[in-house]
This record gives sequence, C-alpha cells and structure tokens, in this order.
Amino acid sequence: MSNSINIPYAHELLPNFKKFEPEYAKSEFDKILTANRLELEKLLKSNTTSWDSLLKPLQEMENKLENVFSPIRHLNSVMNNDKLRKIYNDCLIKLTEYTTELGQNTRLFKAINQVKKSRQFSKLSLAQQKAIDNALRDFKLSGVALPKLKKKRFKKISSTLSTLGSQFSENVLDVTNAWHLHINKKSKLKGLPPHALELGKKAAEDKNLKGYVLNLEFPLWQPVMQYAEDRKLRQKMYKAYVTRASDLGPHSKKHDNSKVMHKILKLKQEQAELLGFKSYAGMSLTTKMAKNPDKVLEFLTGLLNKSKDQGLAELQELKEFARSHGVKTLKPWDVAFFSEKLKLKKFNISSEKLRDWFLTDKVISGMFELCANLFSVEFVELDNISTWHKDVRVYAIKRSQNVIAFFYLDLYARANKRGGAWMDECRNRLRLDNNELQLPAAYLTCNFSPPVKNRPSLLSFEEVTTLFHEFGHGLQHMLTKIEVSAVSGINGVEWDAVELPSQFLENFCWQPEVIPMISAHYKTGKPLPAPKLKALIKAKNFQSATAILRQLEFGLFDIKLHMSFKNQDNFIENTLAEVRADTALLPAPKWNRFANSFSHIFAGGYAAGYYSYKWAEVLSADAFSLFETFA
Repeated sequence: MSNSINIPYAHELLPNFKKFEPEYAKSEFDKILTANRLELEKLLKSNTTSWDSLLKPLQEMENKLENVFSPIRHLNSVMNNDKLRKIYNDCLIKLTEYTTELGQNTRLFKAINQVKKSRQFSKLSLAQQKAIDNALRDFKLSGVALPKLKKKRFKKISSTLSTLGSQFSENVLDVTNAWHLHINKKSKLKGLPPHALELGKKAAEDKNLKGYVLNLEFPLWQPVMQYAEDRKLRQKMYKAYVTRASDLGPHSKKHDNSKVMHKILKLKQEQAELLGFKSYAGMSLTTKMAKNPDKVLEFLTGLLNKSKDQGLAELQELKEFARSHGVKTLKPWDVAFFSEKLKLKKFNISSEKLRDWFLTDKVISGMFELCANLFSVEFVELDNISTWHKDVRVYAIKRSQNVIAFFYLDLYARANKRGGAWMDECRNRLRLDNNELQLPAAYLTCNFSPPVKNRPSLLSFEEVTTLFHEFGHGLQHMLTKIEVSAVSGINGVEWDAVELPSQFLENFCWQPEVIPMISAHYKTGKPLPAPKLKALIKAKNFQSATAILRQLEFGLFDIKLHMSFKNQDNFIENTLAEVRADTALLPAPKWNRFANSFSHIFAGGYAAGYYSYKWAEVLSADAFSLFETFA
C-alpha cells in the first residue's frame, strides 16, 4: 500500500461530501426526475429502436439519477438525522414511483422488445444483450402486462413497501440509539476486556455521566455477552438486544415493528398474486439461481439433516462445560460466554487476546498486499477527497499506472450509524454518452471498535473476516471490466450468487501465507506466532455445526415466511417457532423478538433470498479450491 497521494481530478469523479447539502441534493434529484420524464417521452415519440439511440440514453438517464441519490442513501445509513431522514424518505417515494412508471411503460417495453427481435441484437456485446434480456424480464415483474387498475394497485404497493422498509430500519436504529445501561461500579463489569471498558467509559463521558455506559452497538454489546462474569448483566443486555423494535422492548412502543413486518409480507404476497405467482418467494426466485421455493427448501433441509447431530453434540459439550462451572441450565445469554471459555480450554486461544495481533491498519495493508498479488492492482490512499466523517479513508485502485476505481472505508461504530457491515455502490462503471468512462466507486462500511486513548483499533478475527467479506463485494463492483451499468459490477448478478466473491475472499484469512501479511502485535510489531496460528486454524471449525444451524434458522424462516404467507395474527411468530423447533439447539425465550430487527429480509434485499449465504458458500468453496496450491 502506497502512502497517501493527491490525484487532482479525483474529487471531480466523486460526491463532494464536504459541501453536501441535503436540500440541494433533493432539489437536484427532483430536477433530474423531471428531465428524465421529458427525455423519455422524447425518445418514445422518435420511435427509435436501437441500442445507441434508445438503450444508451436510458442508461445515461438512470446513471444521473443514481449519482445524485447515492450520497443521500448512503448518508442516511451512516450519519442519520431527522432532516436527512425526511429528505431520503421523500426521494425514496419519488424514486419508487418513477422506477415503477418505467417498468409499467408499455411503449418503452415494446420499443426495447423490438431491439431484442431485431437483426442488430446478435451483433450487440454479451453485456448489452444481457442488459436487454434482464430489462424485459423486469418489465414483466413490474406489471407491464397488467390491466390499468391492477397496474395502479401494483404501483401503490411498491411505494408503500419502500416506505415500510425505511420505517423498519429507522425503528431498529432509533431503539438501538435510545437504549443504554449506566453502571457506576467497575466491579459489575468483571471479565470485560480493556478496550470494552474504555469504550464504556467514553460512552459515559459522551453522556456527561460518571462510570460506564453500555449500549446495543456491537463493539460494546458483544464483549458483554462474551466476557462479562455477571450473568444477570448478560441477560439484561441479551433481552434488550433481542426485543429491539418490538412490543416488549424497554423502549418506546412507537418503534414496534410488528405491524410493519406483517404489512410488508401481506403487500408482497398481494403483489406476487397480481403477477400470477402463488407466493412472493416464487416471484423473487425468478431472478435467482434457485428457480423455485421447493429447490431452496430442499437445499436448506439437506444442510439441516447433515448438521443437526453434530450441533446437538456441540451443545451437549457446552452444557457439560457450563455445568462444571456451576451453571446447571444453560441459557441463550450464557452461550457466547461459555463458548469462549471452552474454546480457550480446548485450543488455548482467546478471541480477545488475538486482537493484539490484528491492528486495523496492518490488516488493511495486508489485505491490500494480498489483493494486489491476486488481481495485479495497486491501492493508494487519497488525501484530497472530502468525506462525511473524520475517520473515513478514501482509496484509489490502480492497474498499470491507471486509476480504475475508488472506494471509501468507514470502519468504526458510532451513534446514528446503521449496525452491521455492508458494501454499497457510489458510482457504477459505464461508458458515458460522450465516450468517457465513468469509473466505479464503492462505500465499504463496518462497525468495528474505534481507537481508545493510547490503544489503537484492534480487530477480533471475526472482524478480520468481516472486512475481507465486504472487500470481496467491493472488488466485484470495482474490478469489473463491463461498461454497461445494468450488468457491471454486482448489477445483474443473481442474488444467490452475489455472496460468492465475498465468501471467496474470506478463505484467504486462514492461510498460513496470508496471516503474516495481516498480523502484527500492536506493541512489538511481530506477526502472529506459529503456535497461535496453529491453534487458530485448529479452532476454525469450533462449533461450526452450531453456526450453520443458526444460519439455517434465518434462511428457513425467511423462505417459509415468503412462500406460505397467511394473513393471520401471529403468523410470523408461529413460523419462527416452527422453524426453531427444527433448527434451534437451545430453546429461545418466549419474549425473544429477533424477527423485529431482522433487517436483511424486511429492509434489505434478502427477502426470500437469505439462503444465498449458504448457497454461495458452496460456490465460493468450489472457486477457492482452484487456489488450494496457494495454501
């Protein structure tokens, strides 16, 4: 990784966050919407039916709109506030209305269909052909063939679903931000590692309180569950977390997602039926590799049958270990705590002590070094790009001395930032109408522990793999050579294949050749010692069946919700209980409301597609086998 440099023209290719004004962005968004509608009408009146005269201008119109909406969408996730939230929601409603209008435009559908049927179609590039095929498929999924009244209803449902999805996310964020636990005595926090204590102390200072403040952000919540000796404290934190945005949470009931979830499922089912599908799952899977819900069920059930016995054996081992430490009945808030202690006993390895070798900057530089070798690229940090927060870094990717992409790294948790980790598009790679090439750019977002006092940011090994995972998504987006935006990067990729590059890159974290690249003790600079590396690799499959069963719970719950929806009270709770009866090793408390914060399926792109994590894991394992000689 090179030292930071100044690329004079880079700021012209990326959003100017330093001067970003939400009201101005909204105004620009509205102008582009109006201009696009006028341009579309002009195109349709001209009766043009070729790639250059029809599809290319349409691509340009979509790109202009995406480029102004992208920073609004992103800032709403990472720097959320009331003003930005209102503007984002207003733009989202208008965008949904506009895209549904396009998808239901019969004249546009016929014009693009003519391009498909013309002699020139076979002479188009594979990317252009794929973009046209996908567009025609999506017209049908937008209700282009519906009669007028049903089109109107479909459009109304699409708009409402956008609003509900945003409301779901806001409720989860608001209750996560609102809840905290003030603790005066350090003795109550016995077992917590130093970095968590420092975070707790800083959280208290931010609220002008003495002592410590615990909250539901992952860098504080997770250490409590994993290390806090106080069992009642773990239970309190666990309950606050799994009742977020529900009727039972220790927060305002106005943020309860129960009705929101039911409305989302009901409207998705109605939308699917309007298009002639039995279920939303059937509709969703028309664009995925697994073409029907039964195929997904067969896949997930097969994994369940192969994993259940091993999972039960792992649970029994954990119960016996907990019993030897005085806990007769293992509860969900005990699992992470005793699992960590058991792993230490079996493999002489501590997740917390491992952090000392995974300095964030070292992991990043090592990841860059690996990817430079794999993909013949160079990563350079830029020092002339405006960002939304002081902790955000910006990089360019170069190949053969030419810049080919950009990305932002926003790694640390903070208030008003959505939890989790994700990659999002800032710019898509495409050849513009003036023949200039728009370079791809990505947002890479995580929620790791920030530096505290004299201690730098250090990653758990799970966070190391998370960073590699998101960077895998980013590389697919940024290293594309396609110049048609509809199918460049991750666009146009089946959702159950989109996790392949991310999980593929994770595999390298475990390789003996890679560990020295990404590890260096933050005090001595020495890489992870050979005995600890061996222990880390030996512990790789520790409780692996338990982890698989947890993912299968999510995947089965998701697919069953969307393939068997019934407009009945408690449908969601009953479905989850049914799935848990097959997958859960330890009974969840009746007050567990996990579904109310399951943003992947209610506010993300994973509805009827959560199975993709396991599906793509199989694909990524096959892909990585080609690199086994590297290991």
